Formats: sequence, structure tokens, C-alpha cells
Amino acid sequence: MSPSSLKLLPLAALLCGCGPESSGPTGRFGLDVVMSSAVANEVHALQVTVLTRGSSRSCTELQRTCLNSQVKREDMVALQDARGNEGRALRFTVDLAAMQNGGSQSLDVDVPVGRDYALVIEAMAVGSPSRFLGSSCNYLKVVNSGDNAPLVAAPLVLTEQSCDPSIAP
Repeated sequence: MSPSSLKLLPLAALLCGCGPESSGPTGRFGLDVVMSSAVANEVHALQVTVLTRGSSRSCTELQRTCLNSQVKREDMVALQDARGNEGRALRFTVDLAAMQNGGSQSLDVDVPVGRDYALVIEAMAVGSPSRFLGSSCNYLKVVNSGDNAPLVAAPLVLTEQSCDPSIAP
């Protein structure tokens, strides 16, 4: 893997619930993330966001700069992590020790069942405010209850920008 890429391994989806509202039941969406140690040294956190109306969006455009400057808050689906934290975007601190020598880090996200989503994962650099390093984007046509077919996520495209990608809960 090249030092300028971030690869996401298969995403096993175990989902239940209905609609994009946070009040409905959800299911776990597992994400395994792998990156080269050269990139991992710059990345402090990964921010996961799921957008409605995925097919009407261009992943290429979404990956150019911070997501929060391109979409409305109401287009972001309410998510929850394994610890019960909720938000329109979930942030996971990168475990540098786990990422050394091509290791991986697992992330668990509860996503409402629905149709026509776009999944965006933004890499954030250390600092205050956070700095956008790049993102990955995939289309999720249907998220069913129960077991879903694994998804192989697109590689992260590094397009470092001066914007702050932080999305408030």
C-alpha cells in the first residue's frame, strides 16, 4: 500500500430498523480500517458520516474538501457508536499502535436501515482546529435489517485542505 493512501477493508453490515430517524431501531455497521504507517502518523481521527439521497451526490465532489461545507446538517443521518455516543458524524481516534506495519482498527457504527445513502469517512490531522487530510466515499443503495452483503470501501483520497472537518453532534 502506498504511503499516500488509506484503505478500508470490507465493511460487514449487520443492520436492523427503519428510516433515517434516530428514534427508530438501528443495527451495527462494522468498519475495518487499514492504513500505511506513514499516513497513520498524520491522521489523528476518522470521522464517519452517512448522507441521505446518496445517488444524487458525486463522491468525487464530496471528497474534494470538508463535508460540512458541502451538505446540510439535515442530510446527515443520526448515528451511534458502540459506546452509545450519538451524532450526525462519529469521530474515532486512530490507534497508532494498532496501525503500525499495516495493522487495522475496527470501528462500529449503528446506522438506521434505509435506502440511497452515501458513506463518507474523513481523515483528520492532529491540531486545533482539526485539519482535513482526505476522505473515502461509497454509495449504499440499500441497508436492510439483518445481515447485509459486505462492502469494500473505496480508498481514501488524500486532498489536504485548510478547512476544519469537525461536525458537531
